[in-house]
Amino acid sequence: MSAPKLIKPTESELEILQILWSKGMATVREVHEELSKSKDAGYTTTLKLMQIMNEKGIVKRDDSMKTHVYQAAVNKEKTQKHLLGRMIDSLFGGSTSQLVLQALGDNQHKASPEELAKIQALLDSLKQ
Repeated sequence: MSAPKLIKPTESELEILQILWSKGMATVREVHEELSKSKDAGYTTTLKLMQIMNEKGIVKRDDSMKTHVYQAAVNKEKTQKHLLGRMIDSLFGGSTSQLVLQALGDNQHKASPEELAKIQALLDSLKQ
């Protein structure tokens, strides 16, 4: 059995994956409409990106109907863990504490009280 292929989605591919992970399945038009809410994206660019993602194995395409329906072919949590590991290694010299300190000290993305409670519970469990 061969090792699973490491997925290295680009920033644009990650935006599409986020939409597919939240919707489960979507047409190119549906993905494009979601992307257009936050950025200026052309429909043909979205279509081409999703075709490339299908070729890479990042998404699956159901072409049994007239309108192709796409879904993520990669697991959200595994992709997040892989990309987080790369980021910790490349940006924080392998230091998870530096990542956490930077993230929690960021005034632009403040953690909610609920998130802080989850973080505290995790820290408490790690101490035991």
